[in-house]
Amino acid sequence: MDYLYYLANASLTLRVVEHFHNQSNWSLNFLTVIHKIDGWILRIKLNKPLSEDQDKDFRAFLNELGIPYDPGMRLQMALWSLETGQSPITVMRRYQVAVVSHGRPDREEIEEFRQQFVRGLGYCPETLA
Repeated sequence: MDYLYYLANASLTLRVVEHFHNQSNWSLNFLTVIHKIDGWILRIKLNKPLSEDQDKDFRAFLNELGIPYDPGMRLQMALWSLETGQSPITVMRRYQVAVVSHGRPDREEIEEFRQQFVRGLGYCPETLA
């Protein structure tokens, strides 16, 4: 199963990561977090499909936090490259995207990215709130 969503800010992104920490019985292949100037892109890929009820519940949860996302060609290629095993650094250089996390969801990576970005700007944009 594959889910691709746009979220408005870091707090919403962190809620999805926390959700996965609470769902230890789900077989997560990877969760990719990409920061864009206007928000966050999350791609969630599971090894096994969820039951119909679990899928509906999870989609409802994601729809409360964000909207399904249809990426442009450059972002599609970046996501595909990450899935095929290319390193996040290579993908960031080639496709000019900010890969915050790929693999196991890690709250600390997102928090560290947010802190460094805010420190560099000197203020906190809405997407990093």
